[in-house]
Amino acid sequence: MTTHHPNPRRLVYGHATNHDCLALADGNTAAEEAAEIRALASAPTWGEARQVQMTHLWNPAGPDYHDPEDGYADDKPFDITEVGSVVDGYWPRMVTARAFEVLPQDLQDRYGEVVLTVHDGEYLEVPLDGEAELVAELRGRGYEVTRDDDLINLLDGFRLGSLAA
Repeated sequence: MTTHHPNPRRLVYGHATNHDCLALADGNTAAEEAAEIRALASAPTWGEARQVQMTHLWNPAGPDYHDPEDGYADDKPFDITEVGSVVDGYWPRMVTARAFEVLPQDLQDRYGEVVLTVHDGEYLEVPLDGEAELVAELRGRGYEVTRDDDLINLLDGFRLGSLAA
């Protein structure tokens, strides 16, 4: 008799353009996180950006970071590419760092290489040519694995400015 797991481990992966390698994310939350990024990126004013509710991420335009009295009035046009933590590369967090949380250690060691960046810490570089083997290995372990390059790049903040309405 096989045991049924109500929440099978779901992963989404894709080609992360910024690092030209594969990146993996939690398939259970990736779409919701992407919706939060998209909602913030498309906010027309600072007031609306401040109101974007975040469940999985923190809001870099929130009142803790940009006070209306410091020149970020509610009616001032919002441009996500001008938000300090976005400019500095801290938001959203590098998608390639997520492999440390979602990929079993033995697979990190076999398919990836830890790369240290100057500002953002470490990420796992998973070469594109390892895709078929890695996906087969994950599926063999019972993971549900889906490729979605657009979602991975959105989670990485790639071309955020183009999301503005």
